[in-house]
Amino acid sequence: MSHHDVSERTIFPPEDSVLRQLEEFIESVPVAELRSPEGRSTPIPNEVYEVLGEVVEALSRGQAITVAPHDQTLTTQEAADLLGISRPTLVKLLERGEIPYTQPGRHRRVKLADVLRFRQQSQQATERGLDEMVEISEDADLYRDDVTSTRLRR
Repeated sequence: MSHHDVSERTIFPPEDSVLRQLEEFIESVPVAELRSPEGRSTPIPNEVYEVLGEVVEALSRGQAITVAPHDQTLTTQEAADLLGISRPTLVKLLERGEIPYTQPGRHRRVKLADVLRFRQQSQQATERGLDEMVEISEDADLYRDDVTSTRLRR
């Protein structure tokens, strides 16, 4: 694995029972280290180990995994797919300046890091919005657990 030329790479699930073994190992061992055949070892940072667990889990479900560095650029379609929105909706976000983009030729390019930052900010905004709705309805005494008692009465 070369360190200087890191680009997007997609890994397909190996057809192997080793995957199940690896998944069980990662689930049962919270901390790990990498050991070379000569017996040299180095700890695996938690963040890397968690990602390894997620990769193994996805592969064992038959999903392919794409690994991409954060300075990776995406097409507008790839960015839209990542956010789970349509391409025209993404283009509107770009034109409103909510996600930065470049346009080296005819087509816009979006940095993966900017798309991920936008996704995180919108998730946080959604959570804040939900918290506020609950607070407002609690203040108005609208937030009661009536659903279960109604169901039981039928």
